[in-house]
Amino acid sequence: MARELRTLLLWGRRLRAPALAATPGGKPVLCPWRAPVQSSCPRRNLALSFHIARPFSSQAAEDQKEEPPHSIISSTETVQGSVSKHEFQAETKKLLDIVARSLYSEKEVFIRELISNASDALEKLRHKLVSEGQTLPEMEIHLQTDTERGTITIQDTGIGMTQEELVSNLGTIAKSGSKAFLDALQNQAEASSKIIGQFGVGFYSAFMVADRVEVYSRSASPDSPGYQWLSDGSGVFEIAEASGVRTGTKIIIHLKSDCREFASEARVRDVVTKYSNFVSFPLYLNGKRINTLQAIWMMDPKDVGQWQHEEFYRYIAQAHDKPRYTLHYKTDAPLNIRSIFYVPEMKPSMFDVSRELSSSISLYSRKVLIQTKATDILPKWLRFVRGMGPVGGGGAGKERLDATNENTPFRALFT
Repeated sequence: MARELRTLLLWGRRLRAPALAATPGGKPVLCPWRAPVQSSCPRRNLALSFHIARPFSSQAAEDQKEEPPHSIISSTETVQGSVSKHEFQAETKKLLDIVARSLYSEKEVFIRELISNASDALEKLRHKLVSEGQTLPEMEIHLQTDTERGTITIQDTGIGMTQEELVSNLGTIAKSGSKAFLDALQNQAEASSKIIGQFGVGFYSAFMVADRVEVYSRSASPDSPGYQWLSDGSGVFEIAEASGVRTGTKIIIHLKSDCREFASEARVRDVVTKYSNFVSFPLYLNGKRINTLQAIWMMDPKDVGQWQHEEFYRYIAQAHDKPRYTLHYKTDAPLNIRSIFYVPEMKPSMFDVSRELSSSISLYSRKVLIQTKATDILPKWLRFVRGMGPVGGGGAGKERLDATNENTPFRALFT
């Protein structure tokens, strides 16, 4: 790996004195201009799975027509029959307490967690129907905000849940060793953040902002009825059969008075753009699609065009230039990694480098942002490099633990 990165490393080391130039007398002087990369820097193909993009043309992406409003969220559900009350499993009660106190550093991540769950439900349905040779329905995720009622709703057209699955998935943590793990975390606020994903409990993040959570779900299995799941997070939840429930899952979050900001369309749009802009399925907010970008770092390097690299670089770097080098890395052994790195076209000046105090590499797990400014991927003096860091294909929880550990194999591979 180190050999494949040699070109990048040699180029970057010059930034230790980026704005110095030699005078005829041999003494360096400060150059106030932004010097372009020296033409003597070798342009050669890297081995293995790397792809170095050649100089880009002025080709631009085709203009996309704005889609008409499209929403599937409506109040069609009606509870019928008797209501059964259940108590949360003891471990789940502890988890809810951890969520309320110290699990997340930012409350906004509950939107990311619920979108990830919806994406997983759609992926499960797609796998089921493809294996059975059936036609795929519309596979979408919808969000709706209501400032008057103080609610945010997320609905998917995924695999849905039966009554038994609602009890087991939302009322218990069905993982061995979870009690011991939770006991160890109770007094460790920093370590608590690592639980999400390991046990698939992102749903409970909704209780950080909710007075009450209302779930309607109907399994994709033939002739399955719909159900309502309701809880305020106090230790008890209710389940009742409901009519008018669409296949998939709908979650209505009744926000706390101090969390009403998440009933704002603009606020939710910012969160989705930050964390979930590359979700595989169409994502709509109040009827308008908001995720239109491809996660090109997950694609095969030979299938990505030059203009795609250019547009993607401009998006993640918030820049107007083109990347001089593109390093698109893909490997399945010894680790499953999908990464992409961009070297800017212009060589930063000494002042630009001094302003860039942190990394410009982001980490994604299953196309969902889990860490910005990852400092353990590349050396600090390569902080001018833009891109997406190494992301595997395993479980989200394991990746979140590994990607932030200084002893992770990722660090050894890329430094």
